[in-house]
Amino acid sequence: MSARHVLSIAELGPDVLARLVDLSTDIATGKWDGGQPLEGKVVGIYFRKSSTRTRTAFTVGAMKLGAHTIAYGPNDLQIVTGETLADTGRVLSNFLDILVVRTNESVDEMKALGAQGVMSVVNAMSDNEHPTQVIGDLSAIKEAKGRLDGIHILYLGEGNNTASALALAVGLTPGMRLTLVTPPGYGLDEETVKQAQALAAQRGASVTQHHRMDDLPKDVDVVYTARWLTMGASKKDTDWLDKFRPYTITEEVMRRVSRPEGTLFFHDLPAMRGYEVVDEVLDGPQSIAFRQAYHKMTSAMAVLLWCARQV
Repeated sequence: MSARHVLSIAELGPDVLARLVDLSTDIATGKWDGGQPLEGKVVGIYFRKSSTRTRTAFTVGAMKLGAHTIAYGPNDLQIVTGETLADTGRVLSNFLDILVVRTNESVDEMKALGAQGVMSVVNAMSDNEHPTQVIGDLSAIKEAKGRLDGIHILYLGEGNNTASALALAVGLTPGMRLTLVTPPGYGLDEETVKQAQALAAQRGASVTQHHRMDDLPKDVDVVYTARWLTMGASKKDTDWLDKFRPYTITEEVMRRVSRPEGTLFFHDLPAMRGYEVVDEVLDGPQSIAFRQAYHKMTSAMAVLLWCARQV
């Protein structure tokens, strides 16, 4: 059988996405105890960029499922000496069952690694999408709210790879709503927004984007932000910070958009405290950002189980 890859939320489709979210939620809440079905499997962790949560989540998640892991840093594979990605994938497929990859480059690199068709490849973040992050996010929402249908997420900040995956995931999930409010020139690209909206139109969901902080929706269920400097990458505009400052999530912003009860604050972490969010919000009673981080492991476990055809 050909390998199962997790490269893009849109490629998973609505049914697989829902299965992964449900499984991640069940693992998080203790409803799933399938033992160690990956015993004897080997998972490679190839991270070309820094990571605290995602790398740890996949490593520990694989171990909990019984798999062995091997970690590769950015200079450990012969790719750096000129071997092609396709050849590297063919070689690694002799040894590994699943390869988890993080890069700040195009997902095309992961597709080349996965071309061998035997070893599964998982996108643990590329330049335009962070699919496993958002599987965990939906799982954290479902754990906290008990549902996804009817949930309205307000995303404030840069239209980065997390926002892209979030838009596609909401588009695939019946009844969900996403409002993206982004600095001018730093929103999601038009193609991604149109793709998410096309998916949403088929499922009674909604994805919209604008740039006005004076036009925020009321009574949202989740307020979400991400680091303004994704992966620490600098911006070309010297005055970028001035454009982003109005989008800082403060206590006043939370009051403006929250329901009387139950609105949650999400951050995919790491946080630039005092920039995209103030301490009083990140550490406040509405924040479940650190429980959200735990779901990175449960979603990693769900993804690994699906790739290994154990679910």
